[in-house]
Amino acid sequence: MSDRETGVGARDFMTPVDKLLDAIATACRVLTGLSLVILTVIFGWLVFGRYVLNATPTWVEQAALLLVMTIAFIGAAVGVHENAHLSVSVFRGLVPAPVRTAFVIVTDLAMAGFGGLMLVYGAKLTAFKWGSMIPLIQLPEGLRSLPLTIGGGLILLFSLAHLTRLALRRDLRRDTIE
Repeated sequence: MSDRETGVGARDFMTPVDKLLDAIATACRVLTGLSLVILTVIFGWLVFGRYVLNATPTWVEQAALLLVMTIAFIGAAVGVHENAHLSVSVFRGLVPAPVRTAFVIVTDLAMAGFGGLMLVYGAKLTAFKWGSMIPLIQLPEGLRSLPLTIGGGLILLFSLAHLTRLALRRDLRRDTIE
């Protein structure tokens, strides 16, 4: 049998892709972790400034909103990559394997569609708001929706990778294995 008939070439193709996606997810985890640390530090500064110095730093709220957006949307993309996103798996566990696979495909397609919508409309919102500035920190307003755009693109990418692995019979997620 040739590689074309067995699909070995396609399976070999996915190995470097999986490594790249794992590296992207790791970078996202580092970014969201760093954002959480910075968020904690600036809120500590807010409390110190308000109650000790009697001078509230007004920029903290605006910076915190940017950090929360980064944590939420980039973190959600990592959750899709790791198959840790919110889903109802009770029904998948109760049905036979072929139906379970159909449920997984529908879930991955829905996630890919949702990620695609986040990417497209997030990019439109980012471009629309880029010309105005965020008060107090003087950064482009489009930065608020940039994590939405990037997170949507990553959710789309990670969902398509799940579907590709499933098609190549390389899916190792627990709810798709017999």
